[in-house]
Amino acid sequence: MKRNITHKILDKHLLQGELLVGNSIKVAVNQTLTQDSTGTMVYLQLEALEVESIKTDLSVAYIDHNMLQTGFENADDHAFIRSVASKYGIVYSKPGNGICHQLHLERFAVPGSILIGSDSHTPTCGGLGALAIGAGGLDIAIGMACGYYYLTVPKVIKVHLKGQLRPWSSAKDVILHVLKTLTVKGGVGAVLEYAGEGVKTLSVTERATITNMGAELGATTSIFPSDENTLDFLTRQGRAADYYPLTADENATYDEELIIDLDMVEPSAALPHSPDNIKCVKEIEGRKVDQVAIGSCTNSSYTDLMKVAEMLKGKRVSPSVGLVISPGSSSVLGMLAKNGALASMISAGARLLEAGCGPCIGMGQAPKSGAVSLRTFNRNFKGRCGTDSADVYLVSPETAVASAISGVITDPRTLTDYPAFFEPEKYDLVENYWISSPASPKAMIERGPNIKEFPVGKMLRDKVSGTTLLKTHDNVTTDDIMPSGAALLPFRSNIPELSRHGFKTLVSDFRDRALKYGGGIVIGGSNYGQGSSREHAALIPLYLGVSAVIAKSFARIHKMNLINAGILPLVFENMSDYDLIAEFDELMVDDCHSGLEQGRLKILNVSTGKVIHVLFEGSPREVELLKAGGALNYVKAQMREEQHA
Repeated sequence: MKRNITHKILDKHLLQGELLVGNSIKVAVNQTLTQDSTGTMVYLQLEALEVESIKTDLSVAYIDHNMLQTGFENADDHAFIRSVASKYGIVYSKPGNGICHQLHLERFAVPGSILIGSDSHTPTCGGLGALAIGAGGLDIAIGMACGYYYLTVPKVIKVHLKGQLRPWSSAKDVILHVLKTLTVKGGVGAVLEYAGEGVKTLSVTERATITNMGAELGATTSIFPSDENTLDFLTRQGRAADYYPLTADENATYDEELIIDLDMVEPSAALPHSPDNIKCVKEIEGRKVDQVAIGSCTNSSYTDLMKVAEMLKGKRVSPSVGLVISPGSSSVLGMLAKNGALASMISAGARLLEAGCGPCIGMGQAPKSGAVSLRTFNRNFKGRCGTDSADVYLVSPETAVASAISGVITDPRTLTDYPAFFEPEKYDLVENYWISSPASPKAMIERGPNIKEFPVGKMLRDKVSGTTLLKTHDNVTTDDIMPSGAALLPFRSNIPELSRHGFKTLVSDFRDRALKYGGGIVIGGSNYGQGSSREHAALIPLYLGVSAVIAKSFARIHKMNLINAGILPLVFENMSDYDLIAEFDELMVDDCHSGLEQGRLKILNVSTGKVIHVLFEGSPREVELLKAGGALNYVKAQMREEQHA
């Protein structure tokens, strides 16, 4: 069989299982990354696994999310992560160095390798041919401790690119086109593998924009070939030795195919409040704009921001618009400072933020009430920006700048000359934000008072019962389950405090309900748990006693996080049965162990007498994880057995 890129990499790293779609397999992990919003929990879990050393080729701890130090909490988390990094020989990236995905693309990602990261946008590095997968924090801790990762073999969708983008159309518009076609659920259980003659017309940073936002499709990951463009990028970054050519075999086998003519891609926007609510910019021209934000891991590269600088040169940001720009890395920021691009931005009236995630995750720059905010980011979920009443549109840097200058949503094709600039032969390497040293097992771990113990599940009983604490609509996000933002991010290491805010965008009293009924069950719609990889969206329900989530369907990472926490993720056998359960109904599940093994369980709605059949869609290993009360209990038991064998 002629192999695609995805199967070539999986086969090379395969430790256990067979490469058939739907099978559970175990693969060797080369690299891991964490960021500080999820990283504190990852390293608490790594400590709990009680290992003396890590087994990856490279692990990196980035500080890029929680950088507003309005209190001691974020700084304490950073000190904790830095001390754990010192103990285990993990590379530590100081605050101000930049965004994990942009930095990892520049400095560490290797074609043909497997990278797992505790951030859903880890697939960014698929832009240079790495199989880069976002996962929950405990999966990353286990990956470091044991050197492996379990995943379900995805189907592979070939995205065939024809032609070449026209001026003013960008890579951002390509992925918005894919989202319009496939929707936020269209990539679940799949890898999007890009191919065709159009691939050669896209630089690595353009490819990375596309793979980054592939996360919004629910995809396992997205990947491009490693070709002469990859070599060019790595050479400019001083990493030519990391180049490895990797392409699909001629006439390789795929499960599905999507064809995109790049010549036909137009400047587009994702309208509120979903990344797949797409319209062409020309259809929405003229809407007044209050804020424009440029940056994030999607569009903060040197080439992105040089376009911005050239477009702003000699221009003025509209008096009615606030324009903020956040570079993706210290290298990018340093080069913009040296070549005068920052001066063009400042002269135009832009505000410059430090190299980090910032407003993308609601860490500052919340727009005013009822604002229209255009952002070059990857998510526009309601309230994620920090202002519930704001309307956030996702656009390309070109559309963002054109609109910032005019004060209204503007199709950039109405402008004259497309911005021209030269990419440097060699990118600057900024070294002084990195802390890298051999492992020091006796290093003292710094643990501030805000860092609390995390909840661990208990062995699964054969009968599970509880009150329906909440019934949700479709496409509930992890931002709904565990909101983010400047007020809450400092408590990412404090589960008891965070539990006060669980499901806060949906109901104001979820914690009170859980305490009143001693825990219970949550009912969800389709694509439950879409969005970020944050395992707090599973740990908060676990802490509050949630034993099961029954939904029409689950987003991949959140489902795995529930399993890792020991919470049953069950799906309705008949979607109409969703209507047979109301909030505060009493539910009972008998014979959980045998039901999980068979993949089919029976639920009695005690309040109505109705019987509902649900399915568990998971591997035999995942059944054992649930029986053990979660992955931490299961893996520690396995490690003890191996030590005594």
